[in-house]
Amino acid sequence: MLLPLIVVVGFVGAAYVGMQRENPTQIPTAFAGKPAPPVQLEPLGDFKPFTDADLKDGKVKLVNFWASWCAPCRVEHPNLEALSDEGIPIYGVNYKDKTAKAQGFLSEMGNPFAELGADPKGKMALNWGVYGVPETFVIDGAGKVLYRFAGPLTERVIASDLRPLLDGETAAK
Repeated sequence: MLLPLIVVVGFVGAAYVGMQRENPTQIPTAFAGKPAPPVQLEPLGDFKPFTDADLKDGKVKLVNFWASWCAPCRVEHPNLEALSDEGIPIYGVNYKDKTAKAQGFLSEMGNPFAELGADPKGKMALNWGVYGVPETFVIDGAGKVLYRFAGPLTERVIASDLRPLLDGETAAK
């Protein structure tokens, strides 16, 4: 007789605790402060895929999961280009896409990626905890995950969440 009440109270308590995060709409990553999961990429046309070693080059960088069929990826693309123009290395992971369509997207929109590769079956995305595109990770110079953002990078998100990390603050989120 008390079991339904206990279940309801437990659910409400879990929901309350989950809402106490700094930004309850943003999904945290289990990898914050830990080494980035392995890079498992195939070449995307003539582009050379990046490797685990590229993530440990001493510089803060972004790893961006994207696809040509993703409308929000088109929205964030000018912001990725602006970050790339500033000299911020961005490593692209083309997620479950056709090579020709991905290359067409880059020809049309521009290529902000220092290096990029294809994840045609979504294996790398699964290992990184990606649940949809676009998703972007901030990786420190030692290859550790500092932050994850699910959704398109807007100017507000860049200014409030990414900029402090890109400018050298290393608190993992």
